[in-house]
Amino acid sequence: MSTQPWFRDAKLGVFVHYGVYAVDSVAESWSFYNGEVPHERYMSQLGRFTASRYDPAGWADLFARAGARYAVLTARHHDGVALWDSGQGGLDVVRHTPAGRDLIAGYAHALRERGLKVGLYYSHSDWNHPDYPTVVHPDPPAHDDILASAYVTPQNGVEDPAAWARYLAYRDGQVAELIERYRPDLLWFDGEWERSPEQWRMAELAGLIRAAAPDTMANARLTGHGDYATPEQGLPVRAPDGPWELCLTVNDSWGYRQGDDNHKSVALLVRYLTETIAMGGNLLLDVGPREDGTISAAQTERLTGLGDWIRAHADAVHGTVAGLPPGHHYGPSTLSADRRTLYLMCFDVPRESVTVRGLRTPVKRVSVLGTGAELGHRVVGGLHEVPGMTWIDAPGPGDVDPCATVLAVELDGELDLYQGTGLR
Repeated sequence: MSTQPWFRDAKLGVFVHYGVYAVDSVAESWSFYNGEVPHERYMSQLGRFTASRYDPAGWADLFARAGARYAVLTARHHDGVALWDSGQGGLDVVRHTPAGRDLIAGYAHALRERGLKVGLYYSHSDWNHPDYPTVVHPDPPAHDDILASAYVTPQNGVEDPAAWARYLAYRDGQVAELIERYRPDLLWFDGEWERSPEQWRMAELAGLIRAAAPDTMANARLTGHGDYATPEQGLPVRAPDGPWELCLTVNDSWGYRQGDDNHKSVALLVRYLTETIAMGGNLLLDVGPREDGTISAAQTERLTGLGDWIRAHADAVHGTVAGLPPGHHYGPSTLSADRRTLYLMCFDVPRESVTVRGLRTPVKRVSVLGTGAELGHRVVGGLHEVPGMTWIDAPGPGDVDPCATVLAVELDGELDLYQGTGLR
């Protein structure tokens, strides 16, 4: 596999955690694993999962309005319930729920109709498969709970290599089905921490994917063979090496949780987006549809609000790369692909001026993105190779965006920065 060009400029994707766990609005898979609800109660949701108002075309329209370029749907979470009619056995919504139909085919078709790339989430682990808890991780890193869990580890301590081989054949068969039926642009793996890469036979799985779909990307949870890193729920202080995306929930939950009203504001989501793309990453923003397939008004409003901001500031989002290193501007920034325009994000209302340090390239023009208002600028100080400070006049009240104001700094040449310690 290899990182595809579309991914680097996507900037925003939508993560969709959808499954039987939405029936009782309990945590996806983890609620029975951790004992939040009894296993029997969790599995009883199968009989009440209808997807009665599932509208993948409506999802695709919403994701496009949000400014997303791709989406990732939980094809099968750790609970082992597949959203398609799998021929590999196990649980699926076609045979085991009133929904009674493939929920992935329509999703993949609707996304492609809107020009969005298709991502599918798949968990290596399956806490309901009888052949899964049959081997022991040789050195569980910071996940001691897996040694005590009957869903993961044989409790008598006796391993069953034949059963484990059957499980791997089941997993590989399901991944092959996803590739053959839906031709995903991206496979988003999870659950890898419960086994070593050798136990998972990651190299063989990567070879299977590469042979069947050489243009399909995979995340780094295809351990040792993935294309990009996936930090969760918090911005890294330093960007991971290579391509990456930040996975972030709109509220506090991945799947639908009734009563979780702690939704991030549109302004905060704009901040997460701009901070992420300024470090060269993508934002994968998660929503959790209800059992019937509808997405709540609160989450819909956040997605559309974020899309409104992106459309008004598209030049600073798409076709850009990571901007200034820390210390050059008090806020995130992006840089045009030709390295001749800097986009400075300002979250607070600028007062007297906005500054840029270490800018060697002369500035031709500064304007407010979205309104076109031109701003005065000047350089103060500087000696020999040490450039002076670039001071930009603050925009007027009518040119300030409530979420983030963006200043377009047009340079007279490619960006050239001074990063020394100054003259003594």
